[in-house]
Amino acid sequence: MCLCLMVAAYIVAVRRGYPSRTFPGWRAVAVAAASALPGFFTAVVIIGGVLSGVFTVTESASVGAIYALAVTVIYYRSLSFAAFWQSVTQSIRTTAMVMILVGTATAFAYFLALYQVPAHILALMTAISDNPIVILLLINIALLILGMFMDMAALILICTPIFLPVVIQLGMSPIQFGMVLMMNLGLGLTTPPVGGCLFVGCAIAKVRIESVLTSIWPFYVAILIALMLTTYVPAISLTLPNLLQRGP
Repeated sequence: MCLCLMVAAYIVAVRRGYPSRTFPGWRAVAVAAASALPGFFTAVVIIGGVLSGVFTVTESASVGAIYALAVTVIYYRSLSFAAFWQSVTQSIRTTAMVMILVGTATAFAYFLALYQVPAHILALMTAISDNPIVILLLINIALLILGMFMDMAALILICTPIFLPVVIQLGMSPIQFGMVLMMNLGLGLTTPPVGGCLFVGCAIAKVRIESVLTSIWPFYVAILIALMLTTYVPAISLTLPNLLQRGP
């Protein structure tokens, strides 16, 4: 996915004529990387704390925020009280907007689960074709459409027990299906009408969603290409897990 997005970014930059700069040299890169290490360590604290069992995923958000605040104030010394107050108020507005979206999506997900919409979608797929390639394509389409309206957590709980037995019968590894599922639902977070990440990004940048959608469609195409490769080329998603299972 990173490679596909890099190619898309390069094509967009060339076509739009974005200016390029002279490479500053590896020394400047090393200095910038060293100065960024304390901030980068925020991800290490969050992921390391969760994987080691020191705190839960929910608690990691608080720990990460406190660490980031401490680094900004003590190490970088770039946060004044006025800027801190502005960031807090902006975070409250963004959180309120996202919580409204999540609440609406959760209610909608309840009705979809109540009327067994995912199960009906699966029945429709199997009625259309018994070709594994077609069924996997239809599963991707269904997940993409559902991801536009439902929250990721609800979709994981609802769709996994429905689609996982089907893909296992088709010979797909559960690990591969997990990656396909998360890529679909991750893309759903950036697509309207719900798209929580899309709304957050637009709120932070203070731009209209309409203007963003007209400019980021090449990146949608790049992610879809990566999704299709992950779906139909098992080695892309299974090579590293297989190497880790075998060990040295």
